[in-house]
Amino acid sequence: MFSKEESRILRQEFWTSFGKSFPRKWILYDTKIKGVSFKFHFDTKSALIALDLEDNLENRINCWEKLVALKNILNNDYLSDVIYEEEYYLDNGKEISRIYLPLEQKVSIHNKNSWRDVMEFLNTNMFLFEAFFEEYRDMIKG
Repeated sequence: MFSKEESRILRQEFWTSFGKSFPRKWILYDTKIKGVSFKFHFDTKSALIALDLEDNLENRINCWEKLVALKNILNNDYLSDVIYEEEYYLDNGKEISRIYLPLEQKVSIHNKNSWRDVMEFLNTNMFLFEAFFEEYRDMIKG
């Protein structure tokens, strides 16, 4: 087991290493659409990339409908295994809508042997997710 401090240091080391290995300006929160953001996630159990919709319900539904209409394009041309969840609950209980792609293999941020695979997964798939978003941003924004 790792102490909170050891875990924090490992997380910091991973994300610093990821940034150095794949130096790129990611969109993340700078989507230009209110309540829409990209997320990287890597913890002791899993890794994933996500597009989260966290705005008020009306705007969330409006944006969600547009993303659902683009689902075949996203699946066929960019990320074939992406998962759509209109009602997704964060650990804090907040309800959002999320489109995400999990890394299928078991990984842990505490296991440095898995870091390279996770970094390559995050980089490759977020690049494709952002390419889709850039291509269809105006349509999503409405």
